[in-house]
Amino acid sequence: VRSASLICVVAGLAAAWVISAAIRAIRKQSRTTKLRGPRRSSMLFGVSTELFRSSDTGSMFEAWAKEYGVAYEIPMLWGQKRIILCDPKAVAYFFSRDTRSYVGTPAHKATVARMIGKGLLWAEGESHRRQRRSMAPSFNSTAVRKLSPAIHKTVDKLKVAWQANVDASGSGSVVLDVQKCLDAFGIAGFSYDFDSLGGTPNSMISVLDAFAAPSSSYSFWDKSVLFLSNFFPFALNVPTSRGKMLDELRARMSEICELLIDKATKDQEGASNEQVPTIALLLKAEDEDSGQRITREERQLIQEQMRVLFIASYETTASTYYHSDIICPFVSKPSLLVTMTWALFELARHPDIQTKLREELLSFGGEPSYDQLSTGFPYLDAVVQETLRFRPAAQERVRQATEDDVIPLSEPVRTKSGEVVDSIAVERGTVIGISIPCMNRSEAIWGPDAKVFRPERWLESDGITKKAQEVKGHRHLLTFSDGPRTCIGKLFAVAEVKILLLVLVKNFVLEMRDGPDTKVEMTRGIKMRPKVAGEDGIKVPLRIKPYKG
Repeated sequence: VRSASLICVVAGLAAAWVISAAIRAIRKQSRTTKLRGPRRSSMLFGVSTELFRSSDTGSMFEAWAKEYGVAYEIPMLWGQKRIILCDPKAVAYFFSRDTRSYVGTPAHKATVARMIGKGLLWAEGESHRRQRRSMAPSFNSTAVRKLSPAIHKTVDKLKVAWQANVDASGSGSVVLDVQKCLDAFGIAGFSYDFDSLGGTPNSMISVLDAFAAPSSSYSFWDKSVLFLSNFFPFALNVPTSRGKMLDELRARMSEICELLIDKATKDQEGASNEQVPTIALLLKAEDEDSGQRITREERQLIQEQMRVLFIASYETTASTYYHSDIICPFVSKPSLLVTMTWALFELARHPDIQTKLREELLSFGGEPSYDQLSTGFPYLDAVVQETLRFRPAAQERVRQATEDDVIPLSEPVRTKSGEVVDSIAVERGTVIGISIPCMNRSEAIWGPDAKVFRPERWLESDGITKKAQEVKGHRHLLTFSDGPRTCIGKLFAVAEVKILLLVLVKNFVLEMRDGPDTKVEMTRGIKMRPKVAGEDGIKVPLRIKPYKG
């Protein structure tokens, strides 16, 4: 009986939305350029089901770009449409107007507000600019340089833990789930240890891991409410099990933030200028802006920014899920955890690249400074950049136009009517998407070896194609996004991945437990995360052996 009533409620709301959408369509003829694109495989879901189930959506978007051009239209839920841009010129224009002409969809903003508050990820326009300016000193090169010793200390702790595991095994090697070992950002950034190395249960990590449960485990009610929230954001206030997890996650983060703010406030005066945690820099920025002790409102804002950074460090780097955000329409910054996991995975899968990297790292004696790490290890830099290109944690950037606009293209496309155009008109309310994996691995942009993990491309004079050089993101990649919303912590992220590889590759040999052909899958938590096929949860087991020289 309950299921039947729920179906009636869902059907009634759906019918109301369809009718209102039809009336709006009749009243006003869209001024958006009518682009070609794939046909809907479902009258209800469009192509969103295929995208949601795909383990490589980038290849799907790339295939459609080859067939329909660098700008095309895909059908989504209940007649909704989304314009996809796969053109460097169009993408650069789009990102340059982010937070002003293009903003988050109502469903996205409602979910972000519920999960972490109205901080940097939620804000648009002037509010976003002001919040970003207050946070910038915490992530510039000077701040990262000061934090480098803390990062080294954290990675050294990981090295000691790995060696202890090897010694305890008595076999000269040990199989470890590397994804579970990486908690470095919490320590280095906020002086807070998730303690995944020590095995101590952590309530926040448990909630985050719970989001990686298969979507089949969610009830019909959960799916229905999340489905409807794409059209009626207020539906997120309806009680669901997933909603409870969101609330619990926010509560656990708030508890940690309160403890850290109190500690940082007490320690701020005596803190060394050589090693200031991120939270102290945030407090200092708010204090300087107001000229007095931070207010309750400023304290709340700092909490919201800290929640952004906690999520970004452990799990996120940007992902808007394709089943019309049926799991979670949360967009975030590139994930340290996921990027580190992919870096170790690719090195284990390519022993020749691992050996070449180790040779470069061993040629340097001692612990390099931040500046030496930035410029003195070209192959290490190449491996990190290739990981960011080949395995971006970000999946898709979805925004909605706030005003009519015209987006320029670098090459013409054919419309539904057969007209060839070199720009597309976009009407207010149009939803636009950009696939990060597609842009990072497109053969049209990166050449015929775009699908190959090859760090050498970053060292060769002609390794970066002319088309790839047109991409305006960091190092011609969109992994860190671009424009006003480019990842504020990209320097920190790159430095931490480099230090991780520097220490671990010098001291250990990484191997795939089941051989180099081990199949890897993607699972959806708050974002896409890697896992070895056949493993429970989100495990990425690698065989670890000490390097003997």
